[in-house]
Amino acid sequence: MPIRFNVFGTRIDIERRGNAWLAWHPGSDGKRRPADLVVPPDLDEEELGRYLGDLLHEDARPGHDEVVRL
Repeated sequence: MPIRFNVFGTRIDIERRGNAWLAWHPGSDGKRRPADLVVPPDLDEEELGRYLGDLLHEDARPGHDEVVRL
């Protein structure tokens, strides 16, 4: 089951497959496309939100200035 985040207004789903974290952009039609980012495999689930915020902080803007786990 994916871990869902709202990252500065953009939805990103993260899921664990084996030893890797995979990141996806979900679509409204149920399809998804790979997110163009790499999540280090040694991160714990609790660290994912902070990592996404650090990685994508340049996408922050007024009204979309935080990373929220959904």
